[in-house]
Amino acid sequence: MLFKLMDDTGINFINTVHDTKEQNILNYRNFYNGGGVAIGDINNDGLADVFFSANQGSNKLYLNKGNFKFEDISGKAGFRDKKQWSTGVVMVDINNDGWLDIFVCNAGSMDDPTLRKNQLFINNHDLTFTESAAQYGLDDSGYTTQVSFFDYDLDGDLDCFIINNSPISPNSLNYANQRDLPDANWPVASVWKGGGDHLLRNDNGHFTDVTKEAGIHGSLISFGLGVTVGDVNNDGYPDVYVSNDYFERDYLYINQKDGTFKDELEQCMQHTSLASMGADFGDINNDGYTDIFTTDMLPGDDYRMKTTLAFEDINVYRLKQQHGFYHQYFQNTLQVNKKNGTFADVANYSGVSATDWSWGGLMFDADNDGLVDLYVCNGIYHDLINQDFLDFSANDIMEKMIATGKKEDLQVIIDKMPSIHVLNKVYQNKGDLSFKDAGSSWGFTQPSFSNGAAYGDLDNDGDLDVVINNVNQPAFIYKNNSRELNHNNYIGVLLQGLPLAVK
Repeated sequence: MLFKLMDDTGINFINTVHDTKEQNILNYRNFYNGGGVAIGDINNDGLADVFFSANQGSNKLYLNKGNFKFEDISGKAGFRDKKQWSTGVVMVDINNDGWLDIFVCNAGSMDDPTLRKNQLFINNHDLTFTESAAQYGLDDSGYTTQVSFFDYDLDGDLDCFIINNSPISPNSLNYANQRDLPDANWPVASVWKGGGDHLLRNDNGHFTDVTKEAGIHGSLISFGLGVTVGDVNNDGYPDVYVSNDYFERDYLYINQKDGTFKDELEQCMQHTSLASMGADFGDINNDGYTDIFTTDMLPGDDYRMKTTLAFEDINVYRLKQQHGFYHQYFQNTLQVNKKNGTFADVANYSGVSATDWSWGGLMFDADNDGLVDLYVCNGIYHDLINQDFLDFSANDIMEKMIATGKKEDLQVIIDKMPSIHVLNKVYQNKGDLSFKDAGSSWGFTQPSFSNGAAYGDLDNDGDLDVVINNVNQPAFIYKNNSRELNHNNYIGVLLQGLPLAVK
């Protein structure tokens, strides 16, 4: 097999998620969205280490000892029991000292905003970390899904782009387009603050919120689930793509090279995914221009499609058009860059439009053949939009509650929701804009509830291994055997920059 699921690695992480009376899928809709993974060398020994974020449990840091053996150093490194609901995670050298730091996104808590504050763990160079987000101005208390660090103004330091997933019920908004209404101006209780995208500029080591002046949508209408950064128009400046769930359309922020961005999605794309989740940049046809992959919730088989989805009728579609939510469809998109400022979605032609309830989507060369392949994380712990549950079980429960005046036990309701493991999807790039479903033949045969994923060369053999964060089951560590099987060449590069001079 091209990929081998490794056991006995020393990584025994499980993102355990249990519904409780205080916090559950009925009062927090992102309860099953899962956690993230970051891969990087935190002690500069030449081996890539692994960090997992956990929703209800402890975040974990595993030190790479070589030969796919890892040591759990979480406790002594400073990652112990916590109350935060952690989501995305990024490794970044935020202070430019040559050592990777760890940024952890937090969301979840509806009542205590202090538990939603994002965390920045500064590397102490001795396998320990010190939480310092407030010191850097990065302790945002929104409902953060993920962040990306990049130099948007080309001044030599890393700025921060934050995406939040609005806590407001989408149904309560009634398709109101308040995309450009800042978070602070919403006529709602303060507990609901914490939505929208945010851009923070790095000013000599402290981050300043420049969202409004930079042209970024800072509104609670944003239901951000994925963010990716790259230069889509080859002008030398990084651009940003944000995938939004529910009825809000995605954002394509084009860098205007003057410290501002312009959302040009409607000028660049004919349509997007509807319930956009993961997003990634990559060049699928090696033409030197960045293409865009987004994931959605469309199953590939007829039974799953009919039991898990209810498609919009034409009236709802037209209503959303009238309110400025653009053309959105239940499907993954693979937007090929046409090199003229526009994109063409080839997902249906390429055979990658339907992958089930999909989360993280990665674009990387999985088989070392020089072509970018696709990896998609799949599965949700309970199919809360299962049509049989909604049409029958949910109605029965409501009728019983009305007849008896007694609220049904929480666990009884949740147990009625189907829980079905599904396979993650992997597609091999055939070089002609078509892709082959290679999941089973490449060794990805374990059904799961997978959410966050990352790739990196864990054993320094020249091919990219894959790590996946799962809900209520052990994390997957896949060893890539490409070098042993096809012997394709590779290039390894170690970049070491000079210290940034303080202005």
